[in-house]
Amino acid sequence: MNDEWSIGQLIALVIPIVLIELGLMAFALNDLLRRERVRGGNKWLWVILIVFFGLIGPIAYLLLGREEE
Repeated sequence: MNDEWSIGQLIALVIPIVLIELGLMAFALNDLLRRERVRGGNKWLWVILIVFFGLIGPIAYLLLGREEE
């Protein structure tokens, strides 16, 4: 039995994950830009967190960074 993955199988696995990550990142950045205030008061810090920390950054912002308007 061959336990190795083919290139096609890897691409089929990676593409949906990348699309979800990019969509979540775009949603979080759009939300960040529309808000006047965020927790911590520093939008640039949230931008860095969202962009450079993959799935964790946007999720952290959506759960912890948004303030009620």
